[in-house]
Amino acid sequence: MGRFGAWTGNPVSPPVAREIEKLGYGAVWVNSTAPSDLSWVDPIFEQTTTLKAATGIVNIWASPAGPVAEAFHRVDQKYPGRFLLGIGAGHREHISQWEKPYDALNKYLDELDRYGVPADRRILAALGDRVLQLSAARGAGAHPYLTTPEHTARAREVMGPAAFLAPEHKVVLSSDAGSARVLGREAVDLYLGLNNYLNSWKRIGFSDKDITKPGSDDLIDAVIAHGTAPQIARRLHQHLTAGADHVAIQVIEADKLLPVLTALAPALGL
Repeated sequence: MGRFGAWTGNPVSPPVAREIEKLGYGAVWVNSTAPSDLSWVDPIFEQTTTLKAATGIVNIWASPAGPVAEAFHRVDQKYPGRFLLGIGAGHREHISQWEKPYDALNKYLDELDRYGVPADRRILAALGDRVLQLSAARGAGAHPYLTTPEHTARAREVMGPAAFLAPEHKVVLSSDAGSARVLGREAVDLYLGLNNYLNSWKRIGFSDKDITKPGSDDLIDAVIAHGTAPQIARRLHQHLTAGADHVAIQVIEADKLLPVLTALAPALGL
């Protein structure tokens, strides 16, 4: 999937996908707002040749394993090896019927096994050690969201050297730190009320004060890379140094996706 990809809230259009591929990015990641029937994948693959696609993520509570597996097989038969299925348990605060994420993920993986989805073609949203271990044992690896290179180093240690590790990192291409932090806080606000993220940040050294809304400058600067293209590139490369195989870049200002990816590409070495 290359060293860097683009993470988006909604599926990109085929023309945008072509430009992302031309710039040298290896993959597009699309979050759970995308239909779990994976119908969004075909238009992208039809107009690209090497670009990969991944879900970041399919929510196991909202998307039953059977239809997801059927969609996976359809895409994989038509475009062999180009799609990676990312799954995750979402957030306890948003689920009416809840069981422990570890147990729920194991059950969902059991179903994917029964439906023939290969372990090396699926990846788990993971923050804590136990789910990171599960992602290495029963999948290709992990897709941690809203993390730092320090978390990446911890994840690599927990998962071992062989598992695929693809953290997401948000970026704002602006040398105005104040305005970048405003955008960053808007993007992070939701997660400052979700225990799995709060606990993850505390495990890598952030204090209760850091993670109390609206979030300290130190926290925002850690999870939102901002500055010039070379400064952002240096931050993203820190994930690779810490053990990541691939970094999924989320441009916070979605309407600036291509301009920002274009500016970053040379600095990233693409």
